[in-house]
Amino acid sequence: MSDRNLSRSDVKVLTLSALGGALEFYDFIIFVFFAKAIGHLFFPADMPEWLRQMQTFGIFAAGYLARPLGGIVMAHFGDLLGRKKMFTLSIFMMSVPTLLIGALPTYDSWGYWAPLLLVLMRILQGAAVGGEVPGAWVFVSEHVKKHHIGLACGSLSCGLVGGILLGSLMSVFINSHFADVLLDWGWRIPFVVGGIFGLMSVYLRQYLHETPVFAQMQQQKALASELPVKLLLKNHKAGIIRAMAVTWILTGAIVVVLLMTPTFLQNTVHLGAVAVFKANAVATFAVMVGAVVSGGLADRIGMGRVLAIFSAWLAISYALMMWLLPQMPGALYPLYAIAGFGVGIVGVVPVVAVSAFPAPVRFTGLSFSYNLAYAIFGGFTPSWYRCWWHGIPWRRWPISRYWG
Repeated sequence: MSDRNLSRSDVKVLTLSALGGALEFYDFIIFVFFAKAIGHLFFPADMPEWLRQMQTFGIFAAGYLARPLGGIVMAHFGDLLGRKKMFTLSIFMMSVPTLLIGALPTYDSWGYWAPLLLVLMRILQGAAVGGEVPGAWVFVSEHVKKHHIGLACGSLSCGLVGGILLGSLMSVFINSHFADVLLDWGWRIPFVVGGIFGLMSVYLRQYLHETPVFAQMQQQKALASELPVKLLLKNHKAGIIRAMAVTWILTGAIVVVLLMTPTFLQNTVHLGAVAVFKANAVATFAVMVGAVVSGGLADRIGMGRVLAIFSAWLAISYALMMWLLPQMPGALYPLYAIAGFGVGIVGVVPVVAVSAFPAPVRFTGLSFSYNLAYAIFGGFTPSWYRCWWHGIPWRRWPISRYWG
């Protein structure tokens, strides 16, 4: 592995991995861009608006809560049977529920069965993405030389964030051309399109080949002799804590800045949907650039320094945006883009997490840590954030009783 260069074959692997990841991540996050419409369609009309949004984001959280189990199961087989097989399975498991969401009946047709079915689809999506993201980081990091791992992870993160950009662009398109029929059938379009694209990416992944690291472990019979998760919990607790810590940063960046802020700006700052989603697309492109920059810098100056620099940039730029926008709505685009570049920290986070585990338990270790942290912080972050903004007492926040 140490003698490998970033060859044309490796570039092909990175490109196909990023493309497939983008399509799968689009399928997972498109829900949040249409949270407002889904809230109106899948809950009673007389429900208060704030409660409707809380319930909708609760369904959003269900996808995150399913991630640890799905991620651990797929990572288990990824460490024992191979990375590529789980890569293909995860995207298939994502595509089918996405397609089905586009065909679900609404509350007016099926009553409370409608949101229950929606929750089930989100759980299946969460199980799929739980194996996809950590598996993708492991896959690309094992295809390049050690001093190219940052660039590989940054490039893949760029592709994954590209899925959010696709979702944002789809939101702009739907809100611009199908606003009059959005609540009738227009909201179904992004889910049907996402399901079809996902099935196409299943086909594309047949052109990927197994990582050299896993192939070498197979040849030398160096695979985990016990259950990977058992070895992980016994010998790699420090790695788990390290990976969960950086995932918390990634969670706050993606969920708050990119996924929740568009709905938040519409409901509280009262900006138009089209303008907000266009600005979100600009910010997401800035994230993609920032991910490549942070990943590449990690190879040059060290992942610790890059993590600190981008963390400071993200905190300051987002606080500045939220402070200035109510008085300066015309500055939405530049302020959102600057904050988006700070979210480029997602390019260096996987470098830190991947390096925390040895190859025999790498997939399991990263998946366990990443998904557990994301389930705790990612799924409930939108609800917590809304509670904080509306001044709701801490004791009434979701799962606050478990935290004191």
